[in-house]
Amino acid sequence: MKAILFRKYGPPDVLQPGDVERPVPKDNEVLIKTYAATVTAGDCEMRSFTMPMWIWLPVRIWMGLIHPRIQILGQELAGEIEAIGKDAKQFKVGDQVFAACNNFGAYAEYKCMSSDGPLAIKPDNMSYEEAASIPTGGYNALHFLKKANIQPGQKVIINGAGGSIGVMAVQLAKFFGAEVTGVDSLKKLDTLSAIGADHVIDYTQIDFTKTGETYDVILDVVGKSSFSRCVKSLNENGCYLLANPRLLSMLRAVWTSRTSNKNVMFEFAPAKPEALEFLRTLIEEGKIRAVIDGTYPLEELAAAHAYVETGRKTGSVVITIGRKD
Repeated sequence: MKAILFRKYGPPDVLQPGDVERPVPKDNEVLIKTYAATVTAGDCEMRSFTMPMWIWLPVRIWMGLIHPRIQILGQELAGEIEAIGKDAKQFKVGDQVFAACNNFGAYAEYKCMSSDGPLAIKPDNMSYEEAASIPTGGYNALHFLKKANIQPGQKVIINGAGGSIGVMAVQLAKFFGAEVTGVDSLKKLDTLSAIGADHVIDYTQIDFTKTGETYDVILDVVGKSSFSRCVKSLNENGCYLLANPRLLSMLRAVWTSRTSNKNVMFEFAPAKPEALEFLRTLIEEGKIRAVIDGTYPLEELAAAHAYVETGRKTGSVVITIGRKD
């Protein structure tokens, strides 16, 4: 099968086309013919291996010190089940699905996944390209916002609202009944308003932590705002969610949560099938929609990675793979 491989760490041009053996599903697995995938910031970080020093070594040991052991990246996909193992009872051949790939592998024509993993039937009102853009941003946003236990009428601000996690967080926070402010660059603000943000802020012109406004929940996707000013921008018993924490921020989070009535949380969000099922329901009810910046064929994956690394994308960048007929 065709795939895009990376055999060494580095810039986007380390991504090269190749042919690899089509995987065969184990007893509890399904074989998915992939029609769409995405380029996430996490894919780019893994390819270039630019990540915070506190996790650099353990992740590098897991991934491969000299050369990557996992040579096909891609964290989310949509496609059709082509074969199933004898114990994979949850799905059948021909099911249209979308999934989060815990061990990467979406940049290929086929992908095997555990039938009880983060895999669900594709929303019937979405294309494969739209469905592929949902899982990673969706389950991350859902995980953090559920931790905050948002109540109707609460004020929620999302810093980095224009990325794949952010656009899902804006829509989910609105679904939970919050008054939502989205913070990102100017070119993304119209999109944020279109998907439900009540207020938008251009971070290049206004620092939301210096306006005097306070919030019940702050979700910081990008992790570049002042920790102390964000805490001061919380209402009493407010919640500060760190989706991309630095080591010092994590240490300060523990101290702040123990010594004040403000809760600061950081976690790695688990990808679970229940989250995808929840998101599918909301999508089919018209509560959430996909936000796609652009699409690239699999053969132009390196160009897609280069674009995502500019930080200019709004929502998701989608990769089309194979034929859907």
